[in-house]
Amino acid sequence: MTHANDAQEAFWNKGPGQRWVEYQPDLDLLHAEVTSLLLTEAQAWPGMKVLDIGCGAGASAFAAAQAVGPEGQVTGADISAVLLDRARQRAAAEGTENVRFVLADAQDADLGGPYDLAISRFGVMFFADPAAAFANIRRHLAPGAHFVFAAWSAPGRNPWFQVPRAAAAARLGAPAPADPDAPGPTAFRDIGRVSGLLAEAGFADPEGHAVEAVLPHPGGIEAVLAMMPYIGPVGSMMREKEGTEEDLDAILGSIAVAFSQWDGPGGLVIPAEVNLFSARAD
Repeated sequence: MTHANDAQEAFWNKGPGQRWVEYQPDLDLLHAEVTSLLLTEAQAWPGMKVLDIGCGAGASAFAAAQAVGPEGQVTGADISAVLLDRARQRAAAEGTENVRFVLADAQDADLGGPYDLAISRFGVMFFADPAAAFANIRRHLAPGAHFVFAAWSAPGRNPWFQVPRAAAAARLGAPAPADPDAPGPTAFRDIGRVSGLLAEAGFADPEGHAVEAVLPHPGGIEAVLAMMPYIGPVGSMMREKEGTEEDLDAILGSIAVAFSQWDGPGGLVIPAEVNLFSARAD
């Protein structure tokens, strides 16, 4: 069966997706504040039925499940079977009964519902046709339900992307030109563009605002450097430029120097900026 986002399905189910499973505890730590910001913005309350789009290994779905309580229900949808396997394992281990996980391409799948709220933490920037995906999500919401999601702001506002990319480019040369609006982590950096996509999809009152955040890791620089060859721009640039182990060591060394300004007794705390979006289903 083909889906609207076959390239993303392959990415998140093979090598890169497996790495996200491997580093799930680290990513949950780094994204914990963003999860909190998202749930505060979404204002989930007990008894709600919530759809979490691009739920990955489940951190945002578990946070929503706690907010809606045992009388509520959370459905986490993702295109990655390997990440959903981890989410289900965690739910079973933690005894979380008011959350379920479904394998689905949210751009065109039947997502169930109707839901009182849809949320996403860094899960909606990868659609081949974001307006079509938003329209499909809207069809699964109850009238008046809200859609609230977090997306990365511009790379220049996020050292998590900017520092590794600059270090890799300095060593390997600049990457090939790419469409900045193509599916990817920072595709939703432009608040006006995304608000327009939500309006095109039939949502009312679309809006977004940038919020300062931090990405903390108590393990410090070494714990974060271990992820860099596999998560973020370093790995893709190494493959594109056919980089060597010597190149990788040099790149990681440059990243360590740059990140040292945010390292302290409590670990590494990287400044970040995310865009929080909200819209209402009529």
